[in-house]
Amino acid sequence: MNKTISKNPATDEILGEFELNTIDDLKFKIDEARIAQKEWEKIPTKERTKKILKVRDYLVQNTDLIVDTITKDNGKTKVDALATEVIPATMAISYYCKNAQYFLRDEFLSAGNIFLVNKRSKIVRIPFGVIGIISPWNYPFAIPFSEVIMALLAGNSVILKVATETQLVGYEIKKAIEYADLPKGIFNYINLPGKIAGDAFLENGIDKLFFTGSVAVGKYLMKKASETLTPLVLELGGNDPMIVCEDADLFRAAKGAIWAGFQNSGQSCGGVERIYVHENVYDKFLDLLKINTEKLRISNGSNFNNDIGCMTTKNQIEIVKNHIEDALNKGAKIFAQSLILEKGENFLPATVLTNVNHDMLVMKDETFGPVVGVMKFSTYEEAIQLANDSYLGLTASIWTRNKKLAEKIARQLKAGAITINDHLMSHGLAETPWGGFKQSGIGRTHGKLGFDEMTQPMVIVSDILPFVKKNLWWHPFNKTLFDGLKGLVDILYSSSLRLKLIGIKNLLKILPRIFKNE
Repeated sequence: MNKTISKNPATDEILGEFELNTIDDLKFKIDEARIAQKEWEKIPTKERTKKILKVRDYLVQNTDLIVDTITKDNGKTKVDALATEVIPATMAISYYCKNAQYFLRDEFLSAGNIFLVNKRSKIVRIPFGVIGIISPWNYPFAIPFSEVIMALLAGNSVILKVATETQLVGYEIKKAIEYADLPKGIFNYINLPGKIAGDAFLENGIDKLFFTGSVAVGKYLMKKASETLTPLVLELGGNDPMIVCEDADLFRAAKGAIWAGFQNSGQSCGGVERIYVHENVYDKFLDLLKINTEKLRISNGSNFNNDIGCMTTKNQIEIVKNHIEDALNKGAKIFAQSLILEKGENFLPATVLTNVNHDMLVMKDETFGPVVGVMKFSTYEEAIQLANDSYLGLTASIWTRNKKLAEKIARQLKAGAITINDHLMSHGLAETPWGGFKQSGIGRTHGKLGFDEMTQPMVIVSDILPFVKKNLWWHPFNKTLFDGLKGLVDILYSSSLRLKLIGIKNLLKILPRIFKNE
């Protein structure tokens, strides 16, 4: 059987070989998952929660192992692996297990009209069935983990396909979920090549697909899913802006830009890529950005004293280099760069570009590397216009001491998550929904909105007056019925007292029909 090979991107060391599954394997797993799910959804939420909480025990007991695995398989630092992957995953499982019963409870609806008050409605949440999850290599643990947990708690079975580049991390997720000793077929792990995975899932009866990846692939999957009307949740990246206001704490803003722009070697879909600074503090902000960028230590992530690890894939390195070259050819300047402390093809310096504009790839497209472009603005209207000048809209941030100003700007930005005096952290808040505007994706993960994506809403309407023989508008029809129903409209909404009184008279004429056996 064919195999995939996992390598440490920092050292090129082979970490493991993993069997490659076939489409027939996927078909079998989906069929098995569908059978198992029918029994799984019958288990009370409280009992499902008890089982899923065992997964948290595995994370707690194996934190160091999971961190080391992420660092070796992805190339990020140990601190990044712990702070942005393992800790958020541990918090997330606690949050969803605590709130699953609340999220899945029946929701009783208030009557919308007094004349239909006998019709009582409630919304119940129905699991989709078999959930497919295709996850990326940049956050190989945290991104799929929350989706798997929510899907299982909601009563679904799961088929998980992680990135080919990070199979070692995928197997840690597999071990963590299997530690809960779930019924056979409820959680399924599959290793398929990325180029065929989406088609394979959609062509073989998956009930809903969650995909995190590129805009191009997301568009393809959406088109493909339309053939069967398979619902999708797509998280497709960003080119996220940061607005630094005149009254901002510039030290915090500069440190925040370095965190959100360069953490994980810039390979964060919600990371800062474009920085817009008020002209009155532009120079001072740049000085702070330069000082702190040049202090960054870039080396093998396994060393605790390094700040940034390596890039994960050579393909992404080429994209980053192409974006920088494009910017320089169009007049941009390298204002600051960090040093690289270790030799290796996959290490790139953290880079600050100035003299940038929106004709450059770094300001138009997702660079997905340790590069930020900085522009100045003179008015907040200009800053908002610049921030919104993108076909992507995942996250954005505003840096100011003025809460009222921050709120005003935030409400005008076209992005799914806005943070004030912070950036690249809302994904770690289990209670906050994650997803973007425009071509950054469709649907949400995380929080109640994300949990709702794991179920379909069904409305159940009951009549609480069993002695009523038929509804007012049922057959047979006649002029008296028409006038009585029209009278109902006048009673409710006419501004004329005369018409209201006539309406009452006509309505009373037809009311007896609801009690008659005819």
